[in-house]
Amino acid sequence: MNASRRPSRPGGRSTGPGRTRAARRPAPGATSRAEVKRVRYRPARKVSRRAAVLALVLSALALAYAYPLRTYVEQRIEINRLEDAQSIQQEHIAELEAERLKWDDPEYVKAQIRSSLLLVPPGEGLVIVIDENDPKHTGGADDAEGQDLPWYDELAATFADADQLDPEETEEPAE
Repeated sequence: MNASRRPSRPGGRSTGPGRTRAARRPAPGATSRAEVKRVRYRPARKVSRRAAVLALVLSALALAYAYPLRTYVEQRIEINRLEDAQSIQQEHIAELEAERLKWDDPEYVKAQIRSSLLLVPPGEGLVIVIDENDPKHTGGADDAEGQDLPWYDELAATFADADQLDPEETEEPAE
């Protein structure tokens, strides 16, 4: 071959004398036995650039709104809690107001004086009925006499009785 001739293609390969790329291609519409199509393989992107940017913008917006939304929800919870507490206090105030109105009635005041202070007007007799089955009944002097107490409880009761004696009732020792 001719050494003075330059290669027509970069890299030193030539297509040969008289041969061009177009000559190597089959004519349009002609079919060959081994027709091979060369296709450049590109891996498919799972997420396009626009979708990635959109996801980034949406996540930035979500982060920007997260704190104010959290604050709003906490404040609403606090407002509801305070409203519930206020309604309970208003009910309590209404009960106390009703109790105060009862004390304006002189008959209610008299009944309270009789029941709590055991006071009666002059000329009336006071009768106290004690129900022994009542859990509020604490017992009296009659309840303690019928029991056998251990010696140390009897000794403690003796000291308690000695503290309650009047000085006039005690006899002075003879000198």
